[in-house]
Amino acid sequence: MQNSAEITIQKQAHTTAELTTNLILERTGLGSTLAKNTVPASTTATTAGSTTAKSAHRDPVDRLEKHILDYIHHCTQHVKKVAETRVQLAKAQMAEFKALEDFEQIATPSQWNIHVLLKPKIKVWSTKNKNYRTVLKRIEYDLPPKFISNIEFKFKLDESILSQDELQALYNQMSKMTKDFRTQAMGLYMQSLGREHELLTNEIKRIIDGFPNENDDGFDAEAGCAAFKQYHELREKRFNLETDQSIYFLDAQRITGRGFLAPAIINQANIKLTEQEHQLLRLGPRFIFDDPKTASPRRTTELATLKRKIETRFFEKKVSPGRPVEQFIAELDVLLQNLHNIPSTKKQIQFNKTQTNKSFDTLSSIIQSSQPSQSQVIIRPRKKKNYGRIVKRLKYKIHLANTILRKTDKSKVFHLGKVDHYQKKSEEYMDNTKAYQCLGTIDPLPDLIQRTNKYLLDLRLAKWIAQKQYEQLSVKPNEVELAHLYYLPKAHKPGTPLRPIISGLKHPTIKISKFLDDLLRPLFDQMALDSTVTSGFELIKKLQEWSTVNMCQDTLFCTIDVTDLYTMVPQIEGVLSLRKMLDQLKLKQVGKLKVETIIRLSRFVMTNNYFSYNGQFYHQVRGGAMGSPLTLTISNCYMYFFERQIVNQIRNSGGLYFRYIDDIFITINWPARHLLKQIERWNKFDENIKLSANIGSIVNFLDLNME
Repeated sequence: MQNSAEITIQKQAHTTAELTTNLILERTGLGSTLAKNTVPASTTATTAGSTTAKSAHRDPVDRLEKHILDYIHHCTQHVKKVAETRVQLAKAQMAEFKALEDFEQIATPSQWNIHVLLKPKIKVWSTKNKNYRTVLKRIEYDLPPKFISNIEFKFKLDESILSQDELQALYNQMSKMTKDFRTQAMGLYMQSLGREHELLTNEIKRIIDGFPNENDDGFDAEAGCAAFKQYHELREKRFNLETDQSIYFLDAQRITGRGFLAPAIINQANIKLTEQEHQLLRLGPRFIFDDPKTASPRRTTELATLKRKIETRFFEKKVSPGRPVEQFIAELDVLLQNLHNIPSTKKQIQFNKTQTNKSFDTLSSIIQSSQPSQSQVIIRPRKKKNYGRIVKRLKYKIHLANTILRKTDKSKVFHLGKVDHYQKKSEEYMDNTKAYQCLGTIDPLPDLIQRTNKYLLDLRLAKWIAQKQYEQLSVKPNEVELAHLYYLPKAHKPGTPLRPIISGLKHPTIKISKFLDDLLRPLFDQMALDSTVTSGFELIKKLQEWSTVNMCQDTLFCTIDVTDLYTMVPQIEGVLSLRKMLDQLKLKQVGKLKVETIIRLSRFVMTNNYFSYNGQFYHQVRGGAMGSPLTLTISNCYMYFFERQIVNQIRNSGGLYFRYIDDIFITINWPARHLLKQIERWNKFDENIKLSANIGSIVNFLDLNME
């Protein structure tokens, strides 16, 4: 029998392990695995045997151990891959050596002479084969060699003489010339390597096909010919494994969303960058450098937040956190202090440097002593870049040049633009859309918090929502902040227009927005399955199916952009499109919420978008905030009912129509003039929806270039 103290300790250990598991799963992205595999633990009575109780409390610890091991396995896949390749390579070398010995014993003199003459050609072929396969993989991964990617055609223009539009047009021409050169250079490079590889392969094949297999001078040539061909196949297999091993490391350099067709950075502000600064920006927005000086001061705040989250989960289970949580946080604090410890005096810095050099020299001597004497290479420690100093210098330079650094809207590379350009474009956007009302310097946040909680309480008292939903959606004043507006440059479009993003991750209505979006988005995806795509890959499959029957000489590609969709969708009509969707699906409630409740909450979210920009506060009176999850679903619903007539017209004419949010793709066998006339007619369907089209035999859509 267990006493009350033992039961309390086991309960605390169980809860600590469970909470730590959940936190690690949240950080590592293994939550889906847990959702599939976890079975709810049954409550253990205090009178149960000690073995049963211990196994019940052990379960979260086992799950924690399992998921940590899964995470380690995921992070060390490349090590496993390299080790497996080395084992395969060693086996291939052994088999090749044995085949060579067998061939040497039975080869005729003429066969051996041909083998000796062919050996240097095979060595050259292995190099050419490796180069050719590497360049093909580089094209696949969009990783051009440095002698191509480093070339950028750009020169300084006098901004005091030329107008902004002229400057932009000239800079766009420079970017296009750079893009065209890189494309042509990469094509020529691949063509030359391919030709070298082809000629050498044909020559070697011709020699092997003519390998002597007729008996001469009493030697059995047929056996020697068969042995040589087996040896050659094994040799070729080894070369291919070596090539695979060298190509594998290109994966580590791969950066999604960037290629040789686009510049690595877009410097429209024309700031003079040093080579180090240029290389840093080329690494892209995803790059994070290790900086203990920055991380260390955040330790206290991060640990306090972590402790508060764990204690909150304890209190939800009606258990006092006790000492285990304090001990866990204290041990974590010590661990982080050791990781972030930076020597403060020159003596400490010199001591650490000496110790590091000694360790490196020892390791280097061990590695070198394990290598064959003919292949010994002096290993030197790679000089570590001082990214902190480069970033600090770059920040100062950007501030001094009155410039804004942003990532681009589509290609996700860094864009340097002038502050004046951003302000001018922002004013034009606000004037054109008439979607924002300036409130001056009066902060609307306190009133919005009060109105949100009151609205939810009224719904709860009227029994429109349950108590659990009220607690889930209500706002805590210390956990919210007002949204803020910023812009992403659309560098792929003429004049570099801006896409407004209202970042409201802690906005008072964000919980309601996400809650409704989780309910409604799957319903929209189900309803619009036949007219929407989720990626360029999905569109390619649909287009291939259509083209086998319908493609002809008159086929046109047409891409249509819906101008400022999120901002131009009317708030009331947008919410009513949700009701229209639910009526079409014949649903009276979703997730235990009545349709009327969903409509009321959606209207509250859409009409209460507030944000700050340049020291002023604004209220969005038209459309929805682009950073709010519900805005996407409402915009999609509104567009779905707008496009019904267009979809039917295109498909009745044997065409193909698909949409991805505000981008539309059409292919049809119509004359271009007729298609333009139809687009003009479609533009009159709704004064809020403006369509701008691009028609031709070559178009860009999402991440695709179709011809």
